[in-house]
Amino acid sequence: MIEERNPGQRVTPRMRRLTPLNIALIAAAILILAFVLWTVASTRRGNPDALTETDSVAVPRGTDPAKRCAAQSTYDLIKRDLFRRAAALRGSDQAAFDRIASYSVARIDQPLLDSEDEGTGAVACTGTMTLDLPPGVAVVGGRRTLNADIGYTLQRSADGNGEVLTLTRADAIITPLATLARVGRPATDPLAPVGSDPLAPAVPPRFPTQPAAPPLPPPAVQPTANPSFNCANARTRGEIAVCANPGLAALDRQMAATYVDALRGADPATAAMLRRSRDRFLGYRDQCPSDDCIADTYRGRIREIRDIASGRLR
Repeated sequence: MIEERNPGQRVTPRMRRLTPLNIALIAAAILILAFVLWTVASTRRGNPDALTETDSVAVPRGTDPAKRCAAQSTYDLIKRDLFRRAAALRGSDQAAFDRIASYSVARIDQPLLDSEDEGTGAVACTGTMTLDLPPGVAVVGGRRTLNADIGYTLQRSADGNGEVLTLTRADAIITPLATLARVGRPATDPLAPVGSDPLAPAVPPRFPTQPAAPPLPPPAVQPTANPSFNCANARTRGEIAVCANPGLAALDRQMAATYVDALRGADPATAAMLRRSRDRFLGYRDQCPSDDCIADTYRGRIREIRDIASGRLR
């Protein structure tokens, strides 16, 4: 006998229960997904040399690969990574190293493009890195200039607005950089942190520290040197020291002549960079606590002018 059903009554389908096989398949899928996520995270952690995308710097699209190797923005990114890794090696205050990095000058002599991945846009470069530390700090041994033949890879960030850096063979700079110490502090020291000094060496340095230089006397009416500027108008510590030292005055004249020659043949962008770097050089010079420091600063400035004029520093 066929049972009559009310046509207005909805028949609710019976829910299908999960079988043990279905439960096992779902659990396996969850485990596979968790493994993939763990692998990706481990890969990122396993490459400590790579800067994250938040540390990348903007580079215009379509830039010549060789120019990416020699761009000033690339040098700045390398400089930040060097100081970051030195701070981690030392176990010191990262902010103090960042502050000194902002006063340091990095450049690469003869940067070369080794290879380019057209699929990903990554470029591999090599060159000789030179890092000039500002007056008032030095590494163990008293050096203020560090050099190393380094390798570096530039990969465009995920959003396409910058470069992600991977740095190799840089231990010859990072290891001594971690030993930074103060070597005579100018009266006004822009690098001095508030409170305790995180750059004070953990052990006595192997080289004697220079005592803080006493204030220099006003220039004599008859200066003993003849620099490129009028000593009657000398006001800063650096100007007064140059006017009192014929050797420093000779360096000043050489620097001024190199600067004028570079400006004479410079395009607008190069001329602007020469002028910007001039202000930074004057700040370094006027913070120097000794004549030797001023002489080193002048020599570094002459090299910098030549690098900018030749296109090695952009």
